[in-house]
Amino acid sequence: MLKKLLPLVLALIGTGAGVGAGLFLMPAKGEAPEVADHGDDHEVVKSDDPHVADDPHKADDPHGGTDNEYVKINNQFVIPIMGAKRVEALVVAGISLEVSSGTTQAVYAREPKLRDVFLQVLFDHANIGGFEGSFTSGERMEILRSALLDAARSVLGSDVKDVLITEIARQDAA
Repeated sequence: MLKKLLPLVLALIGTGAGVGAGLFLMPAKGEAPEVADHGDDHEVVKSDDPHVADDPHKADDPHGGTDNEYVKINNQFVIPIMGAKRVEALVVAGISLEVSSGTTQAVYAREPKLRDVFLQVLFDHANIGGFEGSFTSGERMEILRSALLDAARSVLGSDVKDVLITEIARQDAA
């Protein structure tokens, strides 16, 4: 009897704890969540910077005074670093785009093509040794960012204002 009752009691305790945590962590009325859901599994991150506009995916452009949107490209990019006969390391990078206001959906519509041209640029960068040594130095990152910007503009035109490398890491093979 105890063997049948114990799983039921544990399930009730777990459910109660989950409901209690949900109620405790629920934002207060009028408080905005940290990440806005825009459907299509695309994420726009809210900034804590007081200089950023109220809309979390828009900010003032100091050069033109127009609003821009920041679009995170889904999934990270994985770039193999080849040695003489095997993969010596993997580089993982996350990329976001700064685009003109109102072009977010165009970016997501062209995302497969963007991923293709970004991967080509990242592979070329890897093949010329761009991810060797201190690959995060300012000069090397600027070269990569500039090449990615040119590639993005080849797909989306002048709506792309900048390419942001939001994360980058290298894992050497054992």
